Amino acid sequence: MAEFIDLENQDGVRMPWNVIPGTKQESTNCEVPVSAIYTPLKPIPHVPVVPYSALRCRTCRSVLNPFCTVDFLAKIWSCPFCFQRNTFPPHYSSISDDNLPAELFPQYTTIEYESPAEKSAVPPVFFFVVDTCIIEEEMGYLKSALSQALDLLPDNSLVGLITFGTYVHVHELGFGQIPKSYVFRGSKDVTKDQLLEQMNFFSKKPKPPTGVIAGARDGLSAESIARFLVPASECEFALNSVLEDLQKDPWPVSNDVRASRCTSTALSVAASLLGACVPGSGARIMAFVGGPSTEGPGAIVSKTLTEPIRSHKDLDKDSAPLFHKAVKFYEGLSKQLVNQGHVLDVFACALDQVGIAELKVAVEKTGGLVVLAESFGHSVFKDSIKRVFQSGEHDLGLAMNGIFEINCSKDIKVHGIIGPCASLEKKGPLSSEIAIGQGGTSAWKMCGLDKATSLCLIFDIAKKESPDAINHSANSQFYFQFLTYYQHPNGQMRLRSTTLSRRWVAGPGSVQDLTAGFDQEAAAVVMARLVSFKMETEAEFDPIRWLDKSLIRMCSRFGDYQKENPSTFSLSPRLSIFPQFMFHLRRSQFVQVFNNSPDETAYFRMILNRENVANSVVMIQPSLISYSFQSGPEPVLLDVAAIATDKILLLDSYFTVVIFHGTTIAQWRKAGYQDQPEHQAFAQFLKAPQEDADAIIKERFPVPRLVVCDQYGSQARFLLAKLNPSATYNSDAPSPGGDIIFTDDVSFEVFLDHLQRLAVQ
Repeated sequence: MAEFIDLENQDGVRMPWNVIPGTKQESTNCEVPVSAIYTPLKPIPHVPVVPYSALRCRTCRSVLNPFCTVDFLAKIWSCPFCFQRNTFPPHYSSISDDNLPAELFPQYTTIEYESPAEKSAVPPVFFFVVDTCIIEEEMGYLKSALSQALDLLPDNSLVGLITFGTYVHVHELGFGQIPKSYVFRGSKDVTKDQLLEQMNFFSKKPKPPTGVIAGARDGLSAESIARFLVPASECEFALNSVLEDLQKDPWPVSNDVRASRCTSTALSVAASLLGACVPGSGARIMAFVGGPSTEGPGAIVSKTLTEPIRSHKDLDKDSAPLFHKAVKFYEGLSKQLVNQGHVLDVFACALDQVGIAELKVAVEKTGGLVVLAESFGHSVFKDSIKRVFQSGEHDLGLAMNGIFEINCSKDIKVHGIIGPCASLEKKGPLSSEIAIGQGGTSAWKMCGLDKATSLCLIFDIAKKESPDAINHSANSQFYFQFLTYYQHPNGQMRLRSTTLSRRWVAGPGSVQDLTAGFDQEAAAVVMARLVSFKMETEAEFDPIRWLDKSLIRMCSRFGDYQKENPSTFSLSPRLSIFPQFMFHLRRSQFVQVFNNSPDETAYFRMILNRENVANSVVMIQPSLISYSFQSGPEPVLLDVAAIATDKILLLDSYFTVVIFHGTTIAQWRKAGYQDQPEHQAFAQFLKAPQEDADAIIKERFPVPRLVVCDQYGSQARFLLAKLNPSATYNSDAPSPGGDIIFTDDVSFEVFLDHLQRLAVQ
């Protein structure tokens, strides 16, 4: 994998096929689509930031890059995408072979532009929307987390606050002397005009007769905006006093009903208010939700407690009456937020479902963050909210208001992107007829993005010509360029350009070339995003069958074997781990929805859809490290055989980090040996996995849940559920001191046997 990781460190791109199948038929035969996982804001050492605007091709608008051919005498450059010849503007007049501008240096395939024309820095806006239908204890946890967050906000940022329960309260923070708020009914939909009218936006200045009302430009007075959005440095006192006085929702709730909670109305009011006050500039709505929505257009369940919240079974049978209405509401809200350029973040902390499955579309299309925890007092929530605002080496690098565009050589189109963005419906020669994810366009809106946000682009090979023409012609090189225009955390607008080159192959002998450029980790992640997308959008889709068929076809195309003879089957090392990834993907939380609620499944998929390859691989196939007295920590196979009484295992499955003590170790620990001076070595031994777990937790968002458990203990299930069941209750006896798994799932060995038998037919 090393070479692919080096490529990623240079440009933030991983592709399953680094040599591209040259015709439509070839690419169909490859099973894994031609695709790329791109992290637009990946921190890359030595990326130059130049203080001028990018130079664009006059036909296809691509940006000058190291693959352009330059005629220094005539001062002309020709574009590798459309072959248009462009003249250099006067300020490039001094360029020569020895005096190149940064964007033509061969090593700067990724470069950023920050033009002086756009130097006016825009303050970021944070709008807190806080649920008050929670018990006093939770209220206390939430208040302390919020006041910590307020201390960490950048001083220049603007802050607003809405609290909601039965009613929606919009707090006027600009008037610090007396706490003052505007109240809206939770069950009623409020239009933007009604909102502005009721909140006295036109008291000093009459309402303009026509046109959209948005921002100070269009007739809203700056004073009226400043009543609700106040600089963080000025509103600390007002905000803290509102938070201190914040009480549980006062409306009485009897024992047999759920609290009336109008999440959707509160989010709608927040979106309309931001759309009126700061349209088109980076803003985030940060929603803190502590239970299911029961009121307004986005309700997910009725108030009577006897009615259970929808499960996967209900969604499959179409017996969740409120689901489609709520999803439709949030689709409308996501369109509104994307038009305004604003982000929706959701922090959901409850033992019950709160409606993440319905909210998913609005969070994903705006590139919002999502955190799911059991309580506002849980470390998963408390540490994650700190990470959002923390600066330093582990900061998230939250950027806002981005637009992502793509250019490719001809003969290739874009099906779409699976990931946190929204299609800008910019149809063109590049957009394929068949949309996958956000498709039908060559430009996407990314309202929110950070250092880790990764997009999965799925390409469509449009070439029909014979393979010989490709192999013998000079045009076997293929180029593409990703352009990301975004508001940097410092408030400046920047453009990042990444230009790459790969080569086409086709015809006899192409299998070797394709295999040599195959990145099995990237391929597994693309398949995981694809299967999740299909499960959500295609009725009657059978994920296991689809994954198995793809894997069998791929092995019979790329494997070495004699026909009908499974014992001769072998795969090149370039592909040998891929079947293992597929085995774990079939058993993962993305495909197996049994035992998870619709909210949890939606949450896992949202995180998968925004993470880079390395993190996504850990979600699909967790990593397992074994600690023993005899040797240092070493990675071991994700198999039940790894369990031993005298070892400690550290499992990282991305969402959960498990430290698992074998029975002997657990007995010594309970006997307190680690506290005795003569057993220093044992104390160190116990500390090592804890330190490694802390290092993982420190750099991850959302912060994972830490589970410390013992062999045969109740929480050992967090480890056992992820292991390959090579020893089960009906197989041979396990190794002494080992463990067995009570399951009817097939083990990896059986899976591989079947695969080889079918691949050679």
